[in-house]
Amino acid sequence: MRAVVALAGAVTLTAGLVACGGGDDEGGGGGEGKTLNVLIGANTQYPEEFQAWQKSVSDKFKAQTGATVEFETFATANDELTKIQTSVVAGSGPDVYAVGTTLTPTAYSTGAFVKLGDEQWDKIGGKDKFVPATLGISGPDEQNQVGVPWVSRPFVMVYNTEILKAAGISKPAATWDELTQHAKQLTTGDQYGLSVGYKDNFDPWKFVWGMSVQAGNPLVDGKTAKLTDPTTKKAYQTYFGWLTTDKVVNPAAIGWSNSQAIAEFAKGKTAYMALTSATAAKALDGGATKGKWSFALLPTVPPGATSRPANGVEAASILSGDNLLVADYSKNQDLAFEFVKLITDQEVQLEYYKAVGNLPANAAALDTLKSDQQLATVAEAAKKSVATPFTGAWADIQLALTNVVVQSIPDLSKGSVSDAQLDARLADAQKAAQSSLDRAK
Repeated sequence: MRAVVALAGAVTLTAGLVACGGGDDEGGGGGEGKTLNVLIGANTQYPEEFQAWQKSVSDKFKAQTGATVEFETFATANDELTKIQTSVVAGSGPDVYAVGTTLTPTAYSTGAFVKLGDEQWDKIGGKDKFVPATLGISGPDEQNQVGVPWVSRPFVMVYNTEILKAAGISKPAATWDELTQHAKQLTTGDQYGLSVGYKDNFDPWKFVWGMSVQAGNPLVDGKTAKLTDPTTKKAYQTYFGWLTTDKVVNPAAIGWSNSQAIAEFAKGKTAYMALTSATAAKALDGGATKGKWSFALLPTVPPGATSRPANGVEAASILSGDNLLVADYSKNQDLAFEFVKLITDQEVQLEYYKAVGNLPANAAALDTLKSDQQLATVAEAAKKSVATPFTGAWADIQLALTNVVVQSIPDLSKGSVSDAQLDARLADAQKAAQSSLDRAK
């Protein structure tokens, strides 16, 4: 009942969940004949490498335990949230969930995941195994944690060093207004100043969150949502304006995901990619940008300003990555923690980094990458990352922020989003966010 109440009304529940929790026996002992079910986000940027890694991990786990791993993937934040909800209500589903850090508070609020005490941490190698910063959103406090850090994914931007140098620009933009100015200067002919994925399933809200927080609006103030704050409207206007007013983005970007935006940048005809992570390196080195790109911190000064206001936060990135959670209903909990240990061990963490570019949460694994100069900026972004609010309502708020963009796509394709349209969508988002916060009380 606690789980049902915590989730009621957040998103319409999907009917017909097929129960897939593995085995009938409590964990402990061998895993012969057992199946461990793992929910994990799909990797659309490097699908072949991702599948190869899954097979490698499955083979390793089979050799160690005798158990079979079956992976189930989700492609959007809405899919991720719905899967958590349906499984919690049904009391069956995946044994292990790999969820984004911003979804961890919602998962925690259900009470349906194993809380990590000394016994659980010892099973996976102890807390000291992990980069300290990655533990920042494992739970509301150190005594109430459910998320084991798996990978770290701080966000940065990437720029074409050759294009900026040719234009006489000596260093990348440090404010959002400067980024817009650079993008205008660098848009000419078939060259665009900026690459953005407006139809990405995960990223649009991150722009709005960053600009709002930097302007002094945390979006959630205690139990009050602040999505109609002028700073948030300004963030959307800036984000939409790159396409409609400034015309520094390829019009095709209306239909792009993040991976498509990266692919466009990698062709060598775009000056900046506004939001990406270390995962982009493989694509960048495989394109016309090889040897011509560099990471930079995302701007930390909000639109319309030359410096952050006194109440602004230097949020270079959300505290981003993925956490591993073990379902409380799982009948294979010991096997689940063996799996968590395996994929957070140094060797497998480095394998995953080499496959898809996500930074290890394992401290020893990350330490081996220090010689890569491109990662220095990513490491700085990690240090300057700020956690999103730890509230069970955040998943709904995140989706509400994204829905403003989703609902605006048809208008963007026509050339503009009017003030009235934006105000109405923000009002709807505010209502949804506040409603979720009220339920979370």
